[in-house]
Amino acid sequence: MVGTRAADRLVLSDGQRAELEAIAASPSLAHRAVRQAGGLLDATRGLANEEIGRRHGVSAWLPEGTVAEVVRLTLTEKPADGSTHWSTRTLAARIGNLSHGAVAQIWKDHGLQPWRTETFKLSNDPQFEDKLVDVVGLYLDPPARAVVFCFDEKTQCQALDRTQPSLPMVRGRAGTMTHDYKRNGTTDLFAALNVTTGEVLAQCRKRHTAADVLAFFKQIDKTVPRSLDIHVVLDNLSAHKAPEVTQWLAHPRRARWHLHFTPTSSSWLNLVERWFRNLTDRRLRRGVFTSVPDLIEAIMTWVEHGNTDPKPLAWHAKADDIIAKVRRGRTTLAQVKSKTVH
Repeated sequence: MVGTRAADRLVLSDGQRAELEAIAASPSLAHRAVRQAGGLLDATRGLANEEIGRRHGVSAWLPEGTVAEVVRLTLTEKPADGSTHWSTRTLAARIGNLSHGAVAQIWKDHGLQPWRTETFKLSNDPQFEDKLVDVVGLYLDPPARAVVFCFDEKTQCQALDRTQPSLPMVRGRAGTMTHDYKRNGTTDLFAALNVTTGEVLAQCRKRHTAADVLAFFKQIDKTVPRSLDIHVVLDNLSAHKAPEVTQWLAHPRRARWHLHFTPTSSSWLNLVERWFRNLTDRRLRRGVFTSVPDLIEAIMTWVEHGNTDPKPLAWHAKADDIIAKVRRGRTTLAQVKSKTVH
């Protein structure tokens, strides 16, 4: 063909060629699959990309600068209607003479996902690094003759009942449940995850006051042999540092107790949060509970079953790597704030 250069032939095995020929001749497969198979077969004959595109009704090339402009708009501008991010179709319309499929491919090639956001918050704790090293050290190298617990409360666990019965999953249809629900009360779940064994001590209480925290600490104290120290990773909730708690811990009989507070805004550092997430995903979110006692029974049954064959939640990240990542985040955040101010 005049004005085009033959491309190197695509080399296929006999089996691959036969499979493509079957797809290209299919009257029932998707048009896109048929077209792609035909294009690949043309490539085995050394046809130029322009000719292959012409034969199959697709453009072989994007205008010069199109890819760069798609990337630039995605990263630096917002749609004129005030939308928070682009869709493939709105960005294609903004560019003009470009399919939304081409935008999707450019995003894929450049690792761009404008429809996604991830939540984050950098800790402002002045002792962030010291606390981080302390907690991660417990995970990666726990002390000898000691038990390490990750402790927290999951407050306001709701006993939710659906307004209509749910339908079971059947072949070709997912299970169903109503979007609305009836509230039948709440409970506060206290949990302490044994970092080494994966076992969980749990207790449901009506509130999460300092008195409730102390009662749960006493439960932990009873379960751990007197010959072992107790290390507890926990957050900075005021109830965890209340006078009745600190006075109880200050007694010589509690000399084996050691509290390790996570940095502020760093709940991700507490392994029990992963256990809470598993409980929510696997038992609570789709559960139906007609009363608070019904909810408590379900939680405790789930805990007891898990303790029959516990699996530790492994921690792999090193403190130095986390600190380096946080420092980069702080630098980037400072630059963003500086640009905003100016």
